[in-house]
Amino acid sequence: MAQFNNWCLSVDLQIGNHFRRVMTGQAASLPDGVEATAAIVPEHYASEEQVARALVRLGKPAAAALIEGKLPTTKAIRSGDLGEIYATEWIDAHSGGYHSPIKRLRWKDHRNMAMRGDDVIGILLDPQTQRLHFLKTEAKSRVALTARVLTEARAGLDKDGGLPSAHALSFMSARLLELDHLPLADAIDDALLKHGIPPQNVRHLLFTFSGNAPDALLAASLQAYAGPISQWGVGLHVEGHAAFIGAVYDRVIADANNA
Repeated sequence: MAQFNNWCLSVDLQIGNHFRRVMTGQAASLPDGVEATAAIVPEHYASEEQVARALVRLGKPAAAALIEGKLPTTKAIRSGDLGEIYATEWIDAHSGGYHSPIKRLRWKDHRNMAMRGDDVIGILLDPQTQRLHFLKTEAKSRVALTARVLTEARAGLDKDGGLPSAHALSFMSARLLELDHLPLADAIDDALLKHGIPPQNVRHLLFTFSGNAPDALLAASLQAYAGPISQWGVGLHVEGHAAFIGAVYDRVIADANNA
């Protein structure tokens, strides 16, 4: 896990029916943030089984090369990927029961290309109805977050009537089948093809990772939303955003070579 609570100070605010959390990286604890993040980044690009098999068959240098070969080399793609990684980690640890069942970045077309479709989808199974609830997520990472970026994120969340896209759910179901997670794959197919997805079974998460404070921007975005779907806005604020991202990926490469 990204262990946000160990290196960030969190402040929550209720905005009407919506919720905002801002996590601010504490200067003295940012090295802890780099370490915690670097520990979980590789598993978002390659499964532990794939890395372990390369280690056993080919040795440590090849396993390290496998990891490094999957990492993006451009600053923009590293930034976007890390925003998605943080959103995924926040959902799994802090969303109150949703989880992201696949790590999408393992299926990138190319390490220096962004993924298409909904950034992240969290899933929660209602124990009473046995129906799925979805957390449709847009993740944005910027050195300087702006209202325009949040407008773009809102447009992404509002597509497909605010519901997770059929393409994204089909992609998720297919990957789960490959991983032999058959009950969850079937539940997604049932929601998509049999029962339908009512808006009351969907929540939106707007997740930002930025070098400037997102407090006012997230609040304004939540206040402006007039639709029927419950909204969460979560912002991770790290001073020295670009340097922090560089340090994370440098640490991932160093750890892979020293494992």
